[in-house]
Amino acid sequence: MNKRIACIGGTLGMPFEGKKEINTVCYYADLKSGEPAANDDLDLQILWLKAMEENSARVDARILGDYWLKYVPVDWNEYGIGKANMKLGWLPPLSGEYGNGQWKNSNGAWIRSEIWACLAPGVPDLAARLAREDACVDHGAAEGTLAELFTASIESAAFIEPDRDKLIDFGLSMIPKESGVAKAVRAAVRARKDGKSWQDARRDVISATEDTGWFQAPRNIGYVIIGWLYGDGDFGKSICTAVNCGDDTDCTGATLGSILGIIGGTKAIPERWRLPIGTRIKTIAVSGFPVPTDLDELTRRTMAMTKKVLESNKAPVEITDAPADLREAPVLLAAGPKAAPLLWTLSPYQIVWSQEGLELRLDYLSDPVIMPRVPRSLTLTLGNKTDVGLALRMEVQGVPKDWRISGLPEGPFNLRKWDWRTDNPRFIAPSGGFGTVFMTLKVIGTDKILSVPLTLVFPKK
Repeated sequence: MNKRIACIGGTLGMPFEGKKEINTVCYYADLKSGEPAANDDLDLQILWLKAMEENSARVDARILGDYWLKYVPVDWNEYGIGKANMKLGWLPPLSGEYGNGQWKNSNGAWIRSEIWACLAPGVPDLAARLAREDACVDHGAAEGTLAELFTASIESAAFIEPDRDKLIDFGLSMIPKESGVAKAVRAAVRARKDGKSWQDARRDVISATEDTGWFQAPRNIGYVIIGWLYGDGDFGKSICTAVNCGDDTDCTGATLGSILGIIGGTKAIPERWRLPIGTRIKTIAVSGFPVPTDLDELTRRTMAMTKKVLESNKAPVEITDAPADLREAPVLLAAGPKAAPLLWTLSPYQIVWSQEGLELRLDYLSDPVIMPRVPRSLTLTLGNKTDVGLALRMEVQGVPKDWRISGLPEGPFNLRKWDWRTDNPRFIAPSGGFGTVFMTLKVIGTDKILSVPLTLVFPKK
């Protein structure tokens, strides 16, 4: 049901997207009856549901990146940078980190977080883990990714904890205290506690987010919280207040509406907001596959996948027709803050490729740049996640003939079951190098071949 409310918030805010001034919205503008606004926020979530359905309820950043390239034709801001990097061989999270200084702190990730909460209801540590795999594709390890950890965690927790202030505190416990998102949220909370107006709260959030600025995640997350805090429990007042803060208005209205929908269910949606937009789905940012015909189909498919995700992850939550039993809710919530720091500290330069029982972690350690005659080191960590030992060899194909490479195993090696090894290859390019060098790292066994792109670029002159 939160998808319906996301359509409401998105449709409400769409006409005002990008405006820096305060709005005076109190209802839909230019609405055609039964036609919600097309919105990439929902489109990507439909695509992620498709990815889950086609990958046995398990996806990672690399798989989601493949779906970006296949089914997302638009190249807006961080979307385009992430896609361009992946086409050059810089897979997630490097795809969202490198060359993305302007947009990796932006809004593209947290606006699509509801799908992970719906697939992991009441299990915020799982929702946050899935959200990180999603967000890093086009936001690396920056504020855009932290923002999706925050929203996905709150939305998942809202299935078992309805209290607004507890949920906000919980969301803050899932991200670093010094992050821009956390500063924006605390600014909004302080303003409300100090008895300030929502307009003054907005000014405080702007002041707290000057380093990242307009159309970026910290400020817009702050606006979501303002709408929630100053909405006084009224659905329309809440989403209108968020939208009236300005900036990325379709996103702020949609996300706050989704949270309210998770907490309150169908009864949380007044008919004056629900009936005019109907249940149709209009897309703008995905293509090449049939999308659900309406929100009812989307809900059915999401529910079916949720049961599979909970089962495959052995989550301590079960969806049944019996009355809800929330006695273990505190235990479920406590697991989130314990696991969250592991997500904050994941390197934006380390690519993880899992295939047929092998896991390769290729860590560029920094931007994928190589300087002429300066040794360029990487770290390769290879894991055997099978119950048998493997005879393997490792090689890099496509190395220019005038380059030197060292630090890889010479000839075959054995990797015992459930064991790991680490190597530190080093590349040296001669003087006069330029452009982008496309290579492939291969791990070869008797019946296994794992091929991972390895790309280095010379700095522009």
